[in-house]
This record gives sequence, structure tokens and C-alpha cells, in this order.
Amino acid sequence: MEIWKDQRLSQQMDFMKEADKLKTVMRRTTIMDGSRHENTAEHSWHISLLAMVLHEHAPEPKPDLSHVIKLLLVHDIVEIDAGDTFAYDTAGYSDKEEREMAAANRIFGLLPDDQAERIMALWREFEEMQTPEAIFAAAMDRMMPLLHNYYNEGYSWKQHGILRSQVLKRMEPIRLASPKIGSFIDELLQRAVDRGLLADDPSDKEA
Repeated sequence: MEIWKDQRLSQQMDFMKEADKLKTVMRRTTIMDGSRHENTAEHSWHISLLAMVLHEHAPEPKPDLSHVIKLLLVHDIVEIDAGDTFAYDTAGYSDKEEREMAAANRIFGLLPDDQAERIMALWREFEEMQTPEAIFAAAMDRMMPLLHNYYNEGYSWKQHGILRSQVLKRMEPIRLASPKIGSFIDELLQRAVDRGLLADDPSDKEA
């Protein structure tokens, strides 16, 4: 810990130095051209941009976009300690909450108390997914990996044998956030199945 003349700035710089580690947390998803895996910091930027672009499709009354972006920028910082838990990893989710809470307490605790409390509140709001802003933020967070898989030829879908029904369940917050975007997701998934990027469920094939 480097101590500057201003204690508050010292704590804020310690937090920003720690947050830089998010650039080293690698995700299962490749970037859209398939050339390499993305890191979580890139993911946080990309979903924030997605929220800004797609906000117009949220029904009235629209969620506050500035607040949505704050939620998106904060919610994955805990992965510095907890790592990225793959969306379809049932075993990984068994202790995800415990791992991420410990990470939140440590990392956000680097900040001055008032800022630590505000950022912790944002992180909890995203996780609880009760406010319109948190629902829209969660929708963007879940939509982006789907777009990656569609454009990188189904990389992680194929690697882990993911079925359309699993993806549909994962995409449920999108329908809450925007019926229009939900309809788009249905169209995208059908195209993914038709192109062999995503496996359909056996019962659907038989039908």
C-alpha cells in the first residue's frame, strides 16, 4: 500500500490498482472473431456499451441508464478473487455466492467507507435483480456471451455441449427487461440451431 498525502486518495488509488487485476481474469468465451479468449474487464466494458445502445428497447418507464451502467461496471469486480464462474457450471455455482461475498468485502473495503458502502450496495442490487435497473443490467450481462457464441461459431456452446433449452433459461431476464429484445433472442437462437452452432433438445428434434 502506497501512502499519499491525502488518505482518501491513497485508498482510492489502492482500489484502482486492485481493479486493474480484472484485466487478467480470463473468461470461457472468446472474442467475436474467435481469435482469443476475452478477459472480464473487456466484458464489463462491452456490456456497458450494449446497455447504452439497446436502452431504447426497454419498455416505459425506462430504467435509469446511468445507474444501469454503474451496476454493470461494478458487478464483476469480485472476479478478481472469486474467478469467472461459467454460466452453466452447476458445481461452480454451489459456492459462488460465498466466494463472491468474501471478494466484495475485501476489494470494496479498500475504498473509503462511504464509497465502499455505495459500491457494495450497487453490487448487491445487481445480484438481487429486483429493481428495473438491475433487471436490465442482468439482461445485458447475459445477452453478451450469447452474441459472442453466435458470432464465434458457437465456441463455448459446442465445447460444453450446451442445449437450446439451457440458453433459453439463462436468457429469462432478457424477456423481463425488454420483450422486443426477447423476441430477437428467439430469432438468434433459431438461427444458431439451424446453422449447427447450438444443439437442439432431443425432444424438439423428435417433434
